[in-house]
Amino acid sequence: MSTATVAYGDAHPLQRTPLARYRHALWLLTTRDLKVRYSTSALGYLWSVLDPLVMAGIYWFVFTQVFQRPVGTEPYIVFLLSALLPWMWFNGAVSDSTRAFLKDAKLIRSTKIPRTIWVNRIVLSKGIEFLLALPVLALFVIVFFVIDRGASVHWELALFPLAILLQAILTAGVALIVAPLVVFFRDLERAVKLVLRFLFYASPIIYGVTDLPSQLHFWAAFNPLSGIFGLYRAGFYPDELEWFNVAIAAVMSVALLAVGLWVFRSTERQVLKEI
Repeated sequence: MSTATVAYGDAHPLQRTPLARYRHALWLLTTRDLKVRYSTSALGYLWSVLDPLVMAGIYWFVFTQVFQRPVGTEPYIVFLLSALLPWMWFNGAVSDSTRAFLKDAKLIRSTKIPRTIWVNRIVLSKGIEFLLALPVLALFVIVFFVIDRGASVHWELALFPLAILLQAILTAGVALIVAPLVVFFRDLERAVKLVLRFLFYASPIIYGVTDLPSQLHFWAAFNPLSGIFGLYRAGFYPDELEWFNVAIAAVMSVALLAVGLWVFRSTERQVLKEI
């Protein structure tokens, strides 16, 4: 298969604009990854639903049945899923980005497509898996907010797409920083896993921003995931939305994307020599 076919998948790639060619190649590689991932699994798409559902079920059981939970808001399963699902997108994309260049080294060296695609395809594929898992959240929202009428949905649900956009920017920025640096510092792969484990508990996932002591509210805003998760939860729990946190998250996400692009472009030639 020729380079042009791998990159663009049609007979007339040169008739496209550079941006259109980039998007087409990104989508082609992303769908290829998803097809390979699901075709080699007996349950396929169901894993996108079962994985977050099992995790949420474990945390729900521990914090509602085992311990007297002093954090979060009822219904707690919706509270959990509205942050746990986007966390799995962020965690999966950043974790996989540590192998972005090492996994497909030969293909990366032999193709002429922009190398940022090899990172962005991971962010996009994990983002699609996040969207595929949203029916799990929708199911519990229907059960607890519509049928049971124990809570109500608010207009802030319209901010959900904004949360997705900010998270995509943030995740791409972090992944673009991590991916090339791991090529030079292999121990960084394990360090990233440790940082992600710490970040899980440092982010408002099993608890909310409103559960934090007042003296920590200001500092919590500098974890951009706090503002993003607040946007996700705002449609169900309006008190979780703090615009200061959202503003900080937006600024930090764009800044990290800019830094990521700079790091990537500065190290690209050396990366190709190392892989």
